[in-house]
Amino acid sequence: MTAATKTTDAWWKSATIYEIALISFQDTDGDGKGDLAGLLSRIDYLKWLGVDAVWLTPIYRSPFRDLGYDISDYCAIDPAFGSLDDFDRLVAKLHEIGLKLILDLVPNHTSRDHAWFDESSRSRDNAKADWYIWAEPAESGGPPNNWLSRFGGSAWEWCEARKQYYYHSFLVQQPDLNWRNPQVRAAIAGVMRFWLDRGVNGFRVDASAVLIKDQLLRDNPPNPDSKGKPPPQRFTPVFTDDRPQTMQCIEFIREILDEYDGRLLCGEVQGKTDRIGHFYGTERPRLHLPLNFALLDSQWDAFSLQATIDAYFNALPRGAWPVWVIGGHDKQRIASKIGQEQMRILAMLVMTLKGTPFLYMGDEIGRERVPIPPDRVHDPFEKLVKGYGLCRDPERAPMRWDDGPKGGFTTGEPWLPLEPDGSRNVARQKGDERSILQLFRQLIGLRRAHPCLQQGEHQPIRARNEVLAFKRALDESELTIALNLTAEPRKWEWSGVGRVLLSTHLDRRAETHLHGSVLLRGNEGVIIEIER
Repeated sequence: MTAATKTTDAWWKSATIYEIALISFQDTDGDGKGDLAGLLSRIDYLKWLGVDAVWLTPIYRSPFRDLGYDISDYCAIDPAFGSLDDFDRLVAKLHEIGLKLILDLVPNHTSRDHAWFDESSRSRDNAKADWYIWAEPAESGGPPNNWLSRFGGSAWEWCEARKQYYYHSFLVQQPDLNWRNPQVRAAIAGVMRFWLDRGVNGFRVDASAVLIKDQLLRDNPPNPDSKGKPPPQRFTPVFTDDRPQTMQCIEFIREILDEYDGRLLCGEVQGKTDRIGHFYGTERPRLHLPLNFALLDSQWDAFSLQATIDAYFNALPRGAWPVWVIGGHDKQRIASKIGQEQMRILAMLVMTLKGTPFLYMGDEIGRERVPIPPDRVHDPFEKLVKGYGLCRDPERAPMRWDDGPKGGFTTGEPWLPLEPDGSRNVARQKGDERSILQLFRQLIGLRRAHPCLQQGEHQPIRARNEVLAFKRALDESELTIALNLTAEPRKWEWSGVGRVLLSTHLDRRAETHLHGSVLLRGNEGVIIEIER
């Protein structure tokens, strides 16, 4: 069977995907950290919400200096989360109720505690001597060039045993693997097969744009726009990020994935929208879904969103499937930016745009950034690059299941604090038929039930008077979506006759035979089914 045949089972096109940072989802042993047993205990919630797949941040063995993205054993579950038996039970239960599981794949770097690095760092002539990026000192005896770590300072660290420097894109404890070495590629392929054989339905590739660095180690040029930005952005990463050969690495990863039926490959793609297209691949397939954060980065008004959406669709290669992300473990909570009322507008927007929606745990209850006292900070961004608002802990705070002091998350001390006001929680919103949680659930259900929302073409309507509008059309079915981006009522003119399928206020379904104009209340969006 060819790769092209294998990828026809594109289940992700109709799926809603839900990211979980396991350490913050549900704790069962009282250590204040979430675990696999906790996720198992909350599967009924995921089924009730209606999502189709779960993506887990790293659960591999790790010293956990960077949320588990510093891996010391790719083929073991960290004991803080459970065991491989727990993992197998989770996969079986998810599949039993029709949910799929996506794991984070971290191919760019390991932990310095990994056995591969331990061997590589001992000498220049051992079996793994070339598994990482090593370089001679500069003539001055210092680092080989001006490359900077994203966490601040030089990206080069001295190793006394080898009398060389090793390169680390991120923390000094996260040495970068040498993807030019075929043995490294084979080892990562082995890791993928290990988890795919256990039933994993796909991977999200971490740091997918930085797998290859310039072989000549050329210095990065100064960044003319670096004023006021964090020190790691003093140089433009021309020779460390998005090198052409990186695409060959992604193609290799995709080849391994395509050995298995119906598996998904998505990936982290940072930067401007116009970079997204080449991560799909044309002659050779790359990522099915390069993650798109455009909605998070856009200015929040109708004209800006209209332009953001148009630019993204125009950047997609022919036949590429869109994807929309509204939250993540590295992204600031958008509810803190746009407010609770407009968060409902975003919910309707992301669930009605053409493409696969990605949610992050807590988005469905309108979770905002949680204040983190200085003495409780874990994130190395905040510890090493201070004063620039880079801390990601406010997004990683434990899930609030109820309004208790520990949020129903743990019986112990949570590894990160919860917000003092516990009123925004799952239990309370499940009991409120007009809550944002109920809105997300109904939107997910409507998207699942309505082929037009899954497969229909996107047809823009000119934004006017702060109303963002567009159509979805499939065969004889047509839906019109209108979103009021203000807190004031707006009269929205349109042509046709239809009925309201859903309002963000969850109270307009009785309205039928609408035509000519619709009065949108402040912060209201509607989905109108056109009558033929």
